[in-house]
Amino acid sequence: MNINEAITGRRSVRDYTPTKIDDVAVRQLLEAAVHAPTAIHEESWAFVVVQDKSLLNRLSDHAKALLNSGAPIHPGGLSHASDHLVAPEFNAFYNATTLIVICAKLTGAFVSADCWLAAQNLMLAAYSQGLGTCVIGLAVSALNTPQWKKEIGIPEDMTAFVPIIVGVPAHPTPPVSRKPPNILSWK
Repeated sequence: MNINEAITGRRSVRDYTPTKIDDVAVRQLLEAAVHAPTAIHEESWAFVVVQDKSLLNRLSDHAKALLNSGAPIHPGGLSHASDHLVAPEFNAFYNATTLIVICAKLTGAFVSADCWLAAQNLMLAAYSQGLGTCVIGLAVSALNTPQWKKEIGIPEDMTAFVPIIVGVPAHPTPPVSRKPPNILSWK
């Protein structure tokens, strides 16, 4: 698969089989992530991998509870999906078997961007391996609480930026339309 096929073919997957991703595949994804561009060659990212199903279910419940409490999850609001997200049967991780959290210390202006660049590499690498991914922004607030940092091994001085679920897609995810580029200026 060439890079354009990966970029245009990758989808956010929200339905997974119970098949666990093996350690070799996870390490390959992390290796792809650390080959992302990084400002001033800082490479400030660090990773937490969670594959314990009970832990993922409890974290999902906590993230949903934060949403129910009115905690800010998304700056633009989530009115179009909030009923779905708080339903008792909803799992924030869509029953994926692996959660990879990209974390970093807030040491510079571009740390967040570096983490997101690493995330894109990881997601494209996963797609090239036949795996599905989805960024789970709903989990960010929960992951940055002292309780969850301690439980999953994020040091107090680090911030969780990008939680990505990874798994075997339960079925093909159809393409979605995209708006054409909004070119504001071309001089």
